[in-house]
Amino acid sequence: MASMQLMRKENAIAHEVMQDSPKSPEARLGMKVEDLWDVQEPQLSPTEKLNACFESIPVSAFPPAPSSQVIEIKSDTSLAEAVQILSEHKILSAPVVDVDAPEDASWIDRYIGIVEFAGIVVWILHQSEPPSPKSTTPGSALEVAVNRVTNAAGFGILGPEDAQATSGNFFEALTSSEFYKNTKVRDIAGSFRWAPFLALQKSNSFLTMLLLLSNYKMKSVPVVDLGEAKIDNIVTQSSVIHMLAECAGLQWFESWGTKKLSEIGLPLMTRDHVVKVYEEEPVLQAFKLMRKKRVGAIPIVDSSGVKVVGNISIRDVQFLLTAPEIYHDYRSITAKNFLTAVRSYLKKHQGTSPFVSGMVVCTKNHSVKELIMKLDSEKIHRVYVVDDAGNLEGVITLRDIISRLVHEPHGYFGDFFDGVLPLPLNSRV
Repeated sequence: MASMQLMRKENAIAHEVMQDSPKSPEARLGMKVEDLWDVQEPQLSPTEKLNACFESIPVSAFPPAPSSQVIEIKSDTSLAEAVQILSEHKILSAPVVDVDAPEDASWIDRYIGIVEFAGIVVWILHQSEPPSPKSTTPGSALEVAVNRVTNAAGFGILGPEDAQATSGNFFEALTSSEFYKNTKVRDIAGSFRWAPFLALQKSNSFLTMLLLLSNYKMKSVPVVDLGEAKIDNIVTQSSVIHMLAECAGLQWFESWGTKKLSEIGLPLMTRDHVVKVYEEEPVLQAFKLMRKKRVGAIPIVDSSGVKVVGNISIRDVQFLLTAPEIYHDYRSITAKNFLTAVRSYLKKHQGTSPFVSGMVVCTKNHSVKELIMKLDSEKIHRVYVVDDAGNLEGVITLRDIISRLVHEPHGYFGDFFDGVLPLPLNSRV
């Protein structure tokens, strides 16, 4: 709870900054909302006013993402190289450019999809499964090791005994294999999140973008420039939360942000519905659950199931592929051992990870504004809600907060999704 005690002080400082310092691009965008807010019909509710304001602002008005985050991966890039690119730029996913596309291709023909950390890992493991459960052909040492893990990484529930296969030696063998080095990103196109993918045009509204990031569970939305036939910007849930934090002090934000979490129906996900993993379960169970349930991170709980002892994010999968040597001293990689090993590795290399370095908790009595300021300052994606005894009551994500800012009008999207191809029915990631 100590991690939330400075929130009110941070809010006061943020208000002073809004008043006294040069306005950031995000704050200037917030002031556009303020101007629109002032001229809305008085009979509209605050949420209806915000909907109208955001519908009047094009997504092109959103500040551009840092160049380090607008990264494209070529379709002939190997999986090993793709993992390194994502890891070095500290991003979860990236659009894939078709190297065979003609120079005058439209944007939808220029890209073949969006590749993710989690998709690469799960695809590798599943592609290495034996052709039949009854197969007795041993194959190479790597194939045997991979088969043991992929059998454990199926769609059933993993047990503690399955963690025996997930040793550091396995991941070292995997990442040094020709299979890993030679397989190209285009070879796993059927596993992409979007094929090709969903994107916005600059003329689309801010409201459309907010709804995609909330109701439709997109963690990032590419914005394309039709003239240049390429991605012009990538708007993430985190960048929206940062914009909201920069708007502290503005009337429209304060009328919404000063409400308690319980007043706006947060947390949406209560204790009984939180996707979680026990500390003695295999770490691959955590990543499998994230992918299956479409969540970005899950809590690690003790044997009681109500005390949170850690947090694992999809981004942390990079440690399985880029630093398998850190598990040499572990007989198996349970969720608990994973956290311990990564924390030790980060400490040794003077690195940090907001997901494995600690957790942030709050209560239902904190305000939306307090939560936004903390999420933005700590650069984290979720906060765990606890009761007075410290027991888990729920979880609040960036998406949950954005979903409480706006609502989707009936029939709003119409045929917007008609041109988007879903994942193949036999897709396994």
